[in-house]
Amino acid sequence: MDRKSLTSLSRTHSTAAAPSPTGPDPSPTTEPNNPEPRKWAANILRNAINATTPRTNWTREEITAIYHHPLLELSHQAATLHRRFHAPSTIQLCTLMNIKTGGCTEDCSYCAQSTRYQSGTGVVPKRVESVDSVLAAARVAKANGSTRFCMGAAWRDMRGRKNSLKNIKAMVSGVREMGMEVCVTLGMVDAQQAAELREAGLTAYNHNLDTSREFYPSVISTRTYDERLATLENVRRAGINVCSGGILGLGERDEDRIGLLHTAATLPRHPESFPVNALVPIRGTPLGGRERVEFRSILRTIATARVVMPETIVRIAAGRKTMSEEQQALCFMAGANAIFTGERMLTTECNGWEEDKEMFGRWGLEPMKSFARGGEQEE
Repeated sequence: MDRKSLTSLSRTHSTAAAPSPTGPDPSPTTEPNNPEPRKWAANILRNAINATTPRTNWTREEITAIYHHPLLELSHQAATLHRRFHAPSTIQLCTLMNIKTGGCTEDCSYCAQSTRYQSGTGVVPKRVESVDSVLAAARVAKANGSTRFCMGAAWRDMRGRKNSLKNIKAMVSGVREMGMEVCVTLGMVDAQQAAELREAGLTAYNHNLDTSREFYPSVISTRTYDERLATLENVRRAGINVCSGGILGLGERDEDRIGLLHTAATLPRHPESFPVNALVPIRGTPLGGRERVEFRSILRTIATARVVMPETIVRIAAGRKTMSEEQQALCFMAGANAIFTGERMLTTECNGWEEDKEMFGRWGLEPMKSFARGGEQEE
């Protein structure tokens, strides 16, 4: 698509009525039948596939052109690029533990851990887990083949949580001593807190952008997009790998998925990992009645992420439980190379270790070793 066509698409998106929070996934935008825009788009994709190093100066028009390619061709080209930067049969196994459940003051429309929705979700707030219980869970994850252990706490930020930060640093150090990568998601952190986590041995910090800047206010009002970006900058400056992706199925349009990808792909350094979550509607939350996002939107987002962020680990995150093995295989072929596995994610179901081991055997996949790629941020 040329810039004139893209401007028209953007104008249509901005003036259209907002999608219903309980309606189906919005239909994808169609390309014009003008051969010149298609030729321009083909050149954009061709240049991207020939890349030997990542670039962070993508334009939104370029990412739009890539995203709207015919899906099979886009997936094929993404697979070609994936093989240049990654071992295609190697998948990172991550296990996520909720170390502090519920009681969050934020109003994220998708989250069952907000105090605003707990009467409808039934989530009972709990205190932070003990260091010993977390390390015991990490040992179980390692014994089952996971190489990255992730810990999530339901709160807005780390202000006034000195004792919790002390305990979390002990958790981080303990997991690192097991030879595992370790990631945390603790809401917003300042520069000093990020530096302390780095000193404790933190591998990566997760703080998702969720969606595009434009659609973001429709989902969350208690934290700004710029506050999210500030946390990512604090993490990056501390020398911690950035893990940041988004959620599909919030009611966003293709343009918003493109906006999410554009923001991530134009950060000063691409995220070390980019989680692609499919909304799991939870009863009692404002988005509890939404239909699940269509698989082709997930695949298209994964393939585009692989093209514009070739070195990044692209992780199939929430919602994988609803995918067939064949759908997961298509995602792996298109560039996904990480999954969450284990007993549970934060408040949703997760594919189990044994289930994933059997799938790996059937498809010729093997676990990525700890620190094999992206385990430490390069200086």
